[in-house]
Amino acid sequence: MTLPSVLGPPGRLLRRRVRTARQDTAFLAAGVVPHLAAVPAWLWLGAKPIVRSVYMPWVVVPGLVAVALLLPLVGMPLTAVQRWRHRELLGADIPRSLPASAAAAGQRPGAHHLLRLFISAQTWRKAAYHTLLGPLLAAAEVLVLAVWGTGFGCATVYGWMWATHTGLIQAAYVTAGGVLLLAAAPPLAAAVTRVETRAARALLGPSRAQRLEWRVTDLAVSRADLAEAADAERRRIERDLHDGTQQRLVSLAVNLGLARATLTDLPDEARRVIDEAHREAKEAISELNDLVRGLHPTVLDDRGLDAALSGLAARVALPVRLHVVLDGRVAPGAESVAYFVVSEALTNVTKHSRATRVDVSVRRTGRVVRVEVTDDGVGGADAAAGTGLAGLAGRVGSVDGVFRISSPAGGPTTVTAELPWEPLCER
Repeated sequence: MTLPSVLGPPGRLLRRRVRTARQDTAFLAAGVVPHLAAVPAWLWLGAKPIVRSVYMPWVVVPGLVAVALLLPLVGMPLTAVQRWRHRELLGADIPRSLPASAAAAGQRPGAHHLLRLFISAQTWRKAAYHTLLGPLLAAAEVLVLAVWGTGFGCATVYGWMWATHTGLIQAAYVTAGGVLLLAAAPPLAAAVTRVETRAARALLGPSRAQRLEWRVTDLAVSRADLAEAADAERRRIERDLHDGTQQRLVSLAVNLGLARATLTDLPDEARRVIDEAHREAKEAISELNDLVRGLHPTVLDDRGLDAALSGLAARVALPVRLHVVLDGRVAPGAESVAYFVVSEALTNVTKHSRATRVDVSVRRTGRVVRVEVTDDGVGGADAAAGTGLAGLAGRVGSVDGVFRISSPAGGPTTVTAELPWEPLCER
């Protein structure tokens, strides 16, 4: 029967606490030398200009400048040691000040890089950790080690004094004190370890602003990847519909048309069924064409936004005045969003506005593609009324665009989308 099975859950708890105390103590013991290693360098760097200033006052300012330049350089290897100590002995990762992508770029640092290093707040936070906080943490670590050593020494006093039959009463008091020190050592070690870990994360790791900046960058990249994946999936669906389902429906319609033209001796009821099936097949083909066109018109990829909007305006029952001024192809994401803004806006005009004409304008203004759709209808359009405007706002926001609608009662209604200009290629 093993010891844990005899002791049960209390035995496992005791083993876990012993393991934690041993880990914390080893971590603190390994930190004494790194925390004190910078002290001789700081004393030498700081004392040398002071001593020289007594005999050569003109070297005070250059000496202080040299100290300011050397402080960050001396702190770099110590920061690496502290990161290693936290990672190997505690399993706590202290992130670098630069994201992994920048560290992996492999560019050789130049003068501008060193200048940014010296004026960075992160550099001086590290210097403050090693110069000011390091000696204090080293003192706390030595205190913990002293508590452990004193506790062990005092706890064993009674044993060897009992063996020599000298001072047994005094030894009992000393032993009790040693036991109390041993009981206090684990929570003290844990408390100092927590303080060190928090200080290292705050001063050696990236600042909160840096972490937020990296998070925003990661989210932007993830959103772009998601948009590309959705666009690729949409193109696959469009290709499957066009090459598969649509071709089958066309073949079915052709066969039904041939049957209606050649089978003239069929009963009237059978001919009505064939006629109905032929009409349904043609309507299905028409609806499928609209669906494929709604997913992503092929002309948008082949000829660009101007040609796609021209075809879209030609299918609207109302007079549409189209004005497109772009000096290059827009990136596919923004181009697709611009197309669907105009498409949905024209659909809403046809269904709800009772307008007599529509003006569509797409032009580039600086780094923004501005899309405007204006009609002379009755107005009163509301994004919360289920007309598809809320979906347009979400689609525009997916590419960091701005969506606005102005639709007072009585009209006119203006739908505006401002999309970031990301040129794909020049015409």
